Amino acid sequence: MHDEMTPEQAAVLGGLEPGRAERVPELAARLGLDQSQVAAAALQLSQRGFCALHEKPFSEWVLKEAGRQALAAGLPERRVLRALLAHEGRGSMVQAAEWTGLSAKEIGQTIRGLQQRGWAAKTGTELVVADGGCVAAEVPEPDEMVLVALVGAESGRLTEDELISHRCDTLRARELFGLRSSLVEIRDKVHRSVVLLVAGEQLRTTGVTARPLVTELTPEMLASGRWRDVRFKPYDVDLATESRHPGKRHPLQMVIEQTRRAFFNLGFEEWNSPLVESAFWDFDALFQPQDHPAREMQDTFYVARPARSPLPADAALVDRVRAVHEDGGDTGSAGWQYRWSPALAQRNILRTHNTATTIRALAEIKRGPRKVFSVGRVFRREAIDYKHLPVFFQVDGIVVDADGSLTSLFGTMGAFLEQLGFTKYDFRPDFFPYTEPSVGVFVWNGERRDWFELAGAGIFRPEVTEPLGCTEPVLAWGFGLDRLAMVMCGLKDIRDLYLVDLEWLKGVPQCR
Repeated sequence: MHDEMTPEQAAVLGGLEPGRAERVPELAARLGLDQSQVAAAALQLSQRGFCALHEKPFSEWVLKEAGRQALAAGLPERRVLRALLAHEGRGSMVQAAEWTGLSAKEIGQTIRGLQQRGWAAKTGTELVVADGGCVAAEVPEPDEMVLVALVGAESGRLTEDELISHRCDTLRARELFGLRSSLVEIRDKVHRSVVLLVAGEQLRTTGVTARPLVTELTPEMLASGRWRDVRFKPYDVDLATESRHPGKRHPLQMVIEQTRRAFFNLGFEEWNSPLVESAFWDFDALFQPQDHPAREMQDTFYVARPARSPLPADAALVDRVRAVHEDGGDTGSAGWQYRWSPALAQRNILRTHNTATTIRALAEIKRGPRKVFSVGRVFRREAIDYKHLPVFFQVDGIVVDADGSLTSLFGTMGAFLEQLGFTKYDFRPDFFPYTEPSVGVFVWNGERRDWFELAGAGIFRPEVTEPLGCTEPVLAWGFGLDRLAMVMCGLKDIRDLYLVDLEWLKGVPQCR
């Protein structure tokens, strides 16, 4: 009903004078209410057509303590100008510092202000007074006039209209204060005025019933029966609420967990291996020659202590790996045609890929059907850019299956990507030293509007699998999990995953 309203609304309606606009602060003081209560009541009454709420923006200039001190001592530019004029209109920056008592840094900071005011210019190592400086020797600038006016105001604050009445050029003062915002703060505010409308005046003559508006039903209200005399505020489920940012996992950690869950859903088992790995498992068991560029110091992190690890206890396995490198062994390959060195295979490195983990698993499994994956940090001497880091997470996986084929590899990778929400992906021919055939796995990156290479995949060569005792096809893949997180989180730069950007971290959803 129109004649039923809150006590604050009734007070505002009853306190307004017909035809007279009254500002909210004065009306609140007269009614003995808080300004926020009067403003809220006036807005609600205006929405019901009983009064009009007018808003007029204005600027309030507030003097800061630094501004008061600067005026008392003189603005640095003014002090430098006076010093130069007292010494034939020129002087070095060192001399200006001596004459004014300002530091060399403060003198340097005045140069822009002197030039902007047209008072002086820097010529070589000297400051030279310009024509404008001679004219302005004792004429106050607009920013100085504003400081004088604010110091003279009891509250240390004036509106822009009040400053203009003091003959202050506020437009020019804004430009000059832009160089030194620590002196004055300019606040944009709004004057709100309330005017009684005809409908409101008519309502007052018929009487207004004021009933408290409450937001919560309490046991006390039920016991006393007071709930009958109040109005309950309607609950609007569409209103925005205050944002809450409880603790949650880092987005990269969430992507790791989503990746592991996707593989578990597909029936995979998880394996792990050490961060410090021997070159045997990281390189040699993958049929990578010992003179391959990837083994050079500029590409791989070698460990100094301990520098070596023993070769596997299975001497026959080691001998088969040696043979496949030297002449292909029993695989039908020609091998790499060099003498394999056990000493180089024993060198310790920070693992360069998680394939070392799946190779260790394959050496134990040997026969399928088995599905294995591994997630962990790997280390490479990468040049840092938007999609490369020297330390990153990698996901590797293998499927050992007598009926395995390139088609089943595509199906497995597709099923995995779809579990992570990717619907647009592609497989393209590629080359990798230990798989044949090989493909690159690409996903569509909507943030960059381009295809993004996510993984390398293929079928292990016989030179990799047969020395380990496996004669069945082995589907294999490896991809950077940081790149996956970059795409899933909508980032353009992989480095953003590791920056402490709290606003971005707050905005990342806990679930998708």
